[in-house]
Amino acid sequence: MKYMGSKARHAKEILAIILADRKPGQWYVEPFVGGANVIDKVDGNRIGADTHPHLIALWKAVSTGWLPPVNVSESEYAAAKKMGVFAYTAFVGFGCSYSGKWFGGYARGNDVNGNPRNYAAESARNIEKQADSLKCVLFFNTSYDQLEIPVRSIIYCDPPYAGTTKYATDAFNHEAFWRWCEQKAVDGHTVFVSEYSAPDSWECVWEKRVNNTLTKDTGSKQGVERLFRLKL
Repeated sequence: MKYMGSKARHAKEILAIILADRKPGQWYVEPFVGGANVIDKVDGNRIGADTHPHLIALWKAVSTGWLPPVNVSESEYAAAKKMGVFAYTAFVGFGCSYSGKWFGGYARGNDVNGNPRNYAAESARNIEKQADSLKCVLFFNTSYDQLEIPVRSIIYCDPPYAGTTKYATDAFNHEAFWRWCEQKAVDGHTVFVSEYSAPDSWECVWEKRVNNTLTKDTGSKQGVERLFRLKL
């Protein structure tokens, strides 16, 4: 699903590193599952968590067979903002919004032939492609530090990036997050983190320069996506 900060474009590259030494039966855990654009390319034992209740409601529904609508009008988009925690609300709030930002504005535009694009249909098709690969994922609506993680798991974190526009109002505590990651590594887990930068005790094991679309007002900017692992 289109989602702000999605790693869909880089998933295969980073997973080649993250899963390189995965043991048979070893759990793969994403405490910031977001648009599920990485976990849907992993097999075996998997856990996906997120603090966004609507998002987890969506993935639980999709993993059990729910299919999203292919048409969502602007009035339906506005009405969905007032709805409760439902898969439909999440689909509209993310899938029908500009750049996949939670109710960041009703997405509209034309295709290469000048015809109006149907963003709902595009999002629905993308989710349907993900559906089968998410059937056995265990989804939880919880924060990363409250998530119960099986022993010696592989943990991949894609948290809110420090100092970025899209998370300017986020109360995410980055220092506490890095301390948690280091403790998990001490506990025997293998921990990888996507970020632009990391504390000195972490090493970059992959990087790539990318253009990141933000909002209809801020446009896009260039950055270097990096994957970090605690120095051995």
